[in-house]
Amino acid sequence: MELNDLLSAETILPNLKVNSKKQLLQELADKAAELNLLAKRDIFEALLQRERLGSTGVGNGIAIPHGKLQGLDRLVGIFAQLESPIAFDAIDDQPVDLVFLILAPEGSGADHLRILSKVSRVLRNDEIVQKIRSTKDASAIYSFLIDEETSHAA
Repeated sequence: MELNDLLSAETILPNLKVNSKKQLLQELADKAAELNLLAKRDIFEALLQRERLGSTGVGNGIAIPHGKLQGLDRLVGIFAQLESPIAFDAIDDQPVDLVFLILAPEGSGADHLRILSKVSRVLRNDEIVQKIRSTKDASAIYSFLIDEETSHAA
């Protein structure tokens, strides 16, 4: 599975206005519910449950919240670029402004881990992160994420 299987320009949320981690997770759950016909409350609860285990803020202003959901039939991704960084309890204690949500079916084990690894690899590329931070255009952000992944697929 590749990032372009998870994302589309419609699942990119540039310049998202939120004031807290909880509000961010609610906005992401709302968007995911629109896409997948699952209850936003169930999605939000899955994300909160995962955050209770430990923050998904991976450092450098990036978070990769994720959760597994019963009733989901495929992996789903949503990318949000925040208008202003928010506190996220990240491992480096820095605020977060780039967020890649991954939702997976309950039994997706290895696929879930593989996509987490791909997302992490793409977002470790400082050049790509800077390009993403320099635009508010969903199509451009999508291209940066997908082009970065495909350039390292070989």
